[in-house]
Amino acid sequence: MTRLLIHWLINALAVYATAHILDGIHIKSFGTAVLVALVLGLINAVIRPVFVFLSIPFIIVTLGLFLFVINALLLQLSASLVGGFNIDSFWWAVAGSALISIISWLVSTVFNI
Repeated sequence: MTRLLIHWLINALAVYATAHILDGIHIKSFGTAVLVALVLGLINAVIRPVFVFLSIPFIIVTLGLFLFVINALLLQLSASLVGGFNIDSFWWAVAGSALISIISWLVSTVFNI
């Protein structure tokens, strides 16, 4: 349970940092980032597997690059569900989802979580 909370806070930190790094992603506060991390985690747990399964041919043909599209769409979905979190365009969502993943990975690696 503690490990889940730590990952949730790391993802919230990644969302918050991404919004401050990229000009096309806007967030109201760290509390909003925590909510976005929760919603994004739920979306990734429930909806992402369905999207990945249904798009296996596209993923194979694009050598996995279509996963960036799926991640960006799910990030945009979370932005539409959480007030105070906005993404200007699809391409900002692509960059944001990649940066969130990189920041989460780096923090988890540095703290050995």
